[in-house]
Amino acid sequence: MSNENLESKRWLIAGAGIVIQLLLGTVYAWSVFVKPIMAAQGWSQAEVAVIFMIIIGTIGISAAFGGILVDKKGPKFAATTGVLLYGTGVLLGGLALKVGNIWMLYIGYGVIAGIGNGLAYVVPIATLIRWFPDKRGLITGLAVMGFGLGAFFIGKIVPGLILNIGVANAFFVLGTVYLVGNGLAAMLLKNPPAGWLPRGFTASASTVSAADSFSWNEAKKTSQWYMIWAMLFLNLSAGMGLLSKLSPMAQDVYRVAQGINDPAQLAILGGGVLAAASIFNGLGRLFWAAVSDKIGRKNVFLVMFATQAALYFYLPSVTSTLIFTIIACYLLSCQGGVSAVMPAFAADSFGPTYIGKVYGFVLTAWGAAGVSGGFVFAKFTVQPALWTAAALLAACFVLALMFKRPQHVSQYRTK
Repeated sequence: MSNENLESKRWLIAGAGIVIQLLLGTVYAWSVFVKPIMAAQGWSQAEVAVIFMIIIGTIGISAAFGGILVDKKGPKFAATTGVLLYGTGVLLGGLALKVGNIWMLYIGYGVIAGIGNGLAYVVPIATLIRWFPDKRGLITGLAVMGFGLGAFFIGKIVPGLILNIGVANAFFVLGTVYLVGNGLAAMLLKNPPAGWLPRGFTASASTVSAADSFSWNEAKKTSQWYMIWAMLFLNLSAGMGLLSKLSPMAQDVYRVAQGINDPAQLAILGGGVLAAASIFNGLGRLFWAAVSDKIGRKNVFLVMFATQAALYFYLPSVTSTLIFTIIACYLLSCQGGVSAVMPAFAADSFGPTYIGKVYGFVLTAWGAAGVSGGFVFAKFTVQPALWTAAALLAACFVLALMFKRPQHVSQYRTK
């Protein structure tokens, strides 16, 4: 195939990757199902909340195995396996709601769909990094932005769907859409030909080439891999904790600043802040990733970590609803931005050839952060929790400042 055709093909593959991420990202819209499921089944909020913890934890663990699968079997096989499991798990969730069996819901939607989501999540990232060495930040930002915005779109669609056909049938409809849409997109994924580079592209001396890429066994022997894991874990712990409590915090600010005490009105206002921040979480993934192509990944991290640490420390003293909303939107844009820039940063540091497995294991930080972030914000009152988050971001800043690209892979290669 000519270079011109390959240039066109990579954008088609990028589109397929974004579709997959968009549909996988709908998992973050779980909160729209909580009350309808409780009303339909009579289960407690605690019982229903466990389901989201199971699926997020499972995604974080299985993403590592998705990285192994994409490197060994290729993107089409890995993505197809993942999306089939995700769609099937959602359908099993619908069946569980039909028969009223919460354990089936835990296993079907929580475990099976979670495994599928995690397996498929890393595939577009690893594949697009290989197709776009000239635009690593931008392309990973586009892909991960899809994941961030998936919850926004599904959050707009699902309430009406549930109202018209019921919560169990909504699961059946969504599971079918995921199977068909993601299945077709997965069939388009493939790696570029060996040695292919975009026209006119010359690899930067600050990145690792495909030929010198670190294998997983080599990467895990470097301190830099653990630094990357720690930065992702600490940043996501702060961000997920904030996300879990953002609406109640916003309601408290509205209550104090504007004297509003009506619970229904406060819920709407708090939900509005959460919706706005969620949009910025998606847009921040594209913005910060694109900026990292211009000024460098490390510089972007230093800016995001320093400003977040300062704002988390300042947030407890905010009494203006406008300033609170602006800060929340910025903080969530940085959370998304770190998730988008980190894959490109890892590829710059360890090379693109084995990035699926190398970055797949980094994503175990995601599952761990989902637990730790929720724990910090659940156990502490608001001010100590936010100051703890500020300390986590300060630690991220120090790690980013200390980070230096690992030395040549040959130093770690076993004879």
